Amino acid sequence: MFFDTPFAAMQAAVDIVDKSPHPTNKIAATLYGLHFGLSRTNYWPEPIAEAFGTTQDVGNSSGTVHAETACILKAGTATEGSILCITDPFCPNCAKNIVEAGVKKIYIDHKGFDKDFFQRRSGHFHSMSMQVCEKAGVSVFELWRKDERVVPIFESAPGRFISEDSPIYKEPIETPSDSILNDIIASSFHLHQKRKFAIVFATDVSGKHFSLTARGHAVTGFTMEDPEDVKLIETPQTKYSYFQEPVNRLLMYMARHGLKPVEGFFFCSQVPTSREQVNLVGAGIKRITIGDIRKSRDSQGLAAMRQLGSAKVLKYV
Repeated sequence: MFFDTPFAAMQAAVDIVDKSPHPTNKIAATLYGLHFGLSRTNYWPEPIAEAFGTTQDVGNSSGTVHAETACILKAGTATEGSILCITDPFCPNCAKNIVEAGVKKIYIDHKGFDKDFFQRRSGHFHSMSMQVCEKAGVSVFELWRKDERVVPIFESAPGRFISEDSPIYKEPIETPSDSILNDIIASSFHLHQKRKFAIVFATDVSGKHFSLTARGHAVTGFTMEDPEDVKLIETPQTKYSYFQEPVNRLLMYMARHGLKPVEGFFFCSQVPTSREQVNLVGAGIKRITIGDIRKSRDSQGLAAMRQLGSAKVLKYV
């Protein structure tokens, strides 16, 4: 499906929003670019819904994949430079995924700002979601479909360059194998010392294989060289932070560049967070190798691993 205006793309999201399985907070989004377009609602991945239903959390994360992230994970082509239209204002976690996936413009349906759910959580949108977008140079607009009108909430300067303190390391490899993975793991432990990192083998549209390595780092646009950024990064707001975990970084990087993971070759130096594990399931990953099975950012990541492992939703090696 192709869209030539954000109004048509937003209408496509509105058309499916009631199909969201969420009983109280139905959200839909459309992601599109020059050669692709797709719409998705927030949803429970089938393996999670079958194992736990729709009322049980996974660790301290809901079992849902948010509509914005669902579009990114299911795009099937490079999301660099794409446009996202959403029925509701987006949460800080989705903001981090959106900017790391290379989305350049976001449109929010004006009716989303009037909903009770947003009224109760508007602080996180204004104080965190928008700050993430502003730092990353992602423009955000409020959109009226009927009038075909948009109003900027934040408009980034054209051609603005955003540097990264800790870019993802991409290396070409031959046929993926456990021995190659083990060699990269060993060198990464030496390089990253005590920092949490993740590795995945991925393939591009031509069939070439690559090793991607990411360590946990502040979301795009934030830098550890700026004392004000460091202060923000080190001060989470309730369950949200400006830190992007390495598994999420890899998932978004692959989407951004049109790469697909090679099944069986995903590694994390410690147990991923609950949200990372839910997103892995949403991305269709079935197996992950863990460096230290005793460590996670918090105890909830370990709880999520026990849940998903016992239900055979994810295989942990």
